Amino acid sequence: MPTDLSPTARALRAMEILRTRPGVTAGELSAGLGVTERAARRYVAILREAGIPVESVRGPYGGYRLGRGTRLPPVAFTEPEALGLVMAVLAGRPADADVAAALDKVIRALPESVGRQAAVLREHAAATPDRLSARPDPATTSTLVAAVAERRRVVVAYRSESGNEWEAEVDPWAVVVRHGRWYLLCFSHRARAVRTYRIDRVREVRRGARSFRPPAGLDPVAALEENLGTGWEYATRVVFDAPLAEVAPWIRPPMGRLEPSGDGCVLIGSTSNPAMYAQEWLPTIPFSFSVEGGPELRAALAKLTARLSAALSGPSDVHS
Repeated sequence: MPTDLSPTARALRAMEILRTRPGVTAGELSAGLGVTERAARRYVAILREAGIPVESVRGPYGGYRLGRGTRLPPVAFTEPEALGLVMAVLAGRPADADVAAALDKVIRALPESVGRQAAVLREHAAATPDRLSARPDPATTSTLVAAVAERRRVVVAYRSESGNEWEAEVDPWAVVVRHGRWYLLCFSHRARAVRTYRIDRVREVRRGARSFRPPAGLDPVAALEENLGTGWEYATRVVFDAPLAEVAPWIRPPMGRLEPSGDGCVLIGSTSNPAMYAQEWLPTIPFSFSVEGGPELRAALAKLTARLSAALSGPSDVHS
């Protein structure tokens, strides 16, 4: 929690915590505000003096909550917050009509002094869409996020990049956004292993009745990176003639796990798209390699090699 918030900003933050977490204790409120419990109680008093009905319940299950029927003031942005919001939207979804319309509404609702700069930035800044990003269905994403928050098991119907379809009962641990793509990090009871599913490829989500407990100390981003290259249809095994330390910076997490092997190293993974693996990923690595595993990857690489060789088989136009 930032320590440089103004008293007004902390009071607004306190009210937001009370709105979203009814029954919050003084200790939890102080942690959310980054202040002592005594100071947290003082902010509760400030809200009450401002006419905001904050109720308190004593006992082991007690805490603070907003009174029924409380109407909160509109969200207030500082100029840096408003400009940061516009920049984040432009960087993430510059061509999304729904997001653009929502951003225009937010800018129009801002105070004139703040909205003016945000509108200028919105009008005169442009961004190129990321060709690798993929927008999932908002309703599907919302359902998965709710299941993560409630620790509720779900059944997902999935279509892989190669067109294969299956259903799996999973424990949804986290939703992670990586390079413009939304992923579900989960434990699949079908595979009995950790899996990472692109949410834009999830065709249906059905909420289950069972609950689950995520792993203690889970780091969703690190776990996603570690598991991106596992569990797909086509196994891959690529051997490099260079040391692991030199090859590692060129390996993307979806390609698999890099391990030492003699004087070189071996990349073990899986993919749903052997053509992309052969055409876009392997050629960027500036070291000699051989594809030892995965007939689909070997076939895709052979097809690419034949196409490139054919491009050099004709007469040369280069003049000496």
